[in-house]
Amino acid sequence: MKFWEKGLQCWLPSYLKQMVTPTVTFAAEKPVHIMFSMVDHFEPFHGGVSLQKAETRVEQWTRRYPEIIGNFRDADGFRPQHTWFYPPHHDLCFLKDLVGLCKKGFGEIEMHLHHNHMVPFPDTAATLKEKIMRCIKDYSRYGIFTLADGTKRFAFIHGDWSLDNSRGQEFCGINNEIEILKECGCYADFTFPSLGEAQPAMINKMYYAKDVKDKPKSYNKGKELKTGGEHYGDLLLICGILGLRWGDGKKRFKISIEASNIDGTDCPSPRRIDYWIKNAVRIKGRPHWLFVKLHTHGANESSFNALFGSQAERMYVYLEKNYNDGQKFCLHYVSARQMYNIIKAAEAGKTGNPNEYRDYCIPPYIYLRSTQ
Repeated sequence: MKFWEKGLQCWLPSYLKQMVTPTVTFAAEKPVHIMFSMVDHFEPFHGGVSLQKAETRVEQWTRRYPEIIGNFRDADGFRPQHTWFYPPHHDLCFLKDLVGLCKKGFGEIEMHLHHNHMVPFPDTAATLKEKIMRCIKDYSRYGIFTLADGTKRFAFIHGDWSLDNSRGQEFCGINNEIEILKECGCYADFTFPSLGEAQPAMINKMYYAKDVKDKPKSYNKGKELKTGGEHYGDLLLICGILGLRWGDGKKRFKISIEASNIDGTDCPSPRRIDYWIKNAVRIKGRPHWLFVKLHTHGANESSFNALFGSQAERMYVYLEKNYNDGQKFCLHYVSARQMYNIIKAAEAGKTGNPNEYRDYCIPPYIYLRSTQ
């Protein structure tokens, strides 16, 4: 991959600045709380496969995921929480299967949207809003995005990483997309990090972006969220870890880019897990609350082993053995919604056990009310 294809020009200057800036060490307060979340760009038809192939992929999830992951628990008794960001242009029949997994306590469902692609016509602000509202209406039939009072809220991942027209007309085309997301009920974006031109200059932070209507990539810089602060702008960006790390195995002395991605070629080794904890995203004023947000394309067979195979087993065994002793570390498996709630609780100055704030701002969608 060439220099500019990895987006180094977008984020490396910020990363180098962070490297020479004094880092915040673990607070004296114990235990250190680790919020661990897996967000999935879940596309059953990825690669242009047939309906039969897509059905097989989803069946693997509904059958194998509970078998492998069901025995793991965090400090609060929760199973690992997987958030399926599901695209509405894929067959909605699979939502029923995912809702079934969620009702068993394995995670939640949010919105993943690819749009434009110039077919048959480029999107406008009006057509984009129509697509988002149609998605909300369709998913609401399954109880997704719907709160007990009928309010609709959702988290978002942009297809092809092209939030706010950051990759141009082919992948978005809408310069005021952030404003539209706010109007439609989006509470946070979980798209980044990415390795490409869409990557913002602000890295390893939770921050607010304000839409600049006539310009793309309004989120490139924003206002960092901190304890004692307040909501700003139009959208909160919840970002995963981005940086440089030494490789694993035979390539352990080779520098690699850490972009919080999990798949068959970038597996969750113990060495890498230690890196995540050491470099977790933190909030100013709450340094002992650590946020590890990973992303994956979980419908691809190449990712299955890392998500619900032997590699996944080793990851969760290592996490629970080394980072969940209840004295030095407490591990909390959280969905995208729960991570947002805990972040907002930190902003509001809440202290103690983050488990108390899983539903702080956005309560569970109605399909989750029967979750065990």
